[in-house]
Amino acid sequence: MNSPVDVPIRDEAIKLGQLLKLANLVEDGAEARIVITEGLVTVDGEVDTRRSAQVPVGAVVCLEDECVRVTQR
Repeated sequence: MNSPVDVPIRDEAIKLGQLLKLANLVEDGAEARIVITEGLVTVDGEVDTRRSAQVPVGAVVCLEDECVRVTQR
């Protein structure tokens, strides 16, 4: 696993699907929905299959071997 890349957000949390798009881990919302529902995404090491799950600042989200950390802008 690579060390996580910081992804700054404006608010306290961001929806999982939006984060994947913001971090350029997926092309669009449709791809985000697929990888999330197939269980390919983890939040702090736990699989999360909810596209609208709120991901807080400080969380580490991984899609396969690419990881990002949510930071405050």
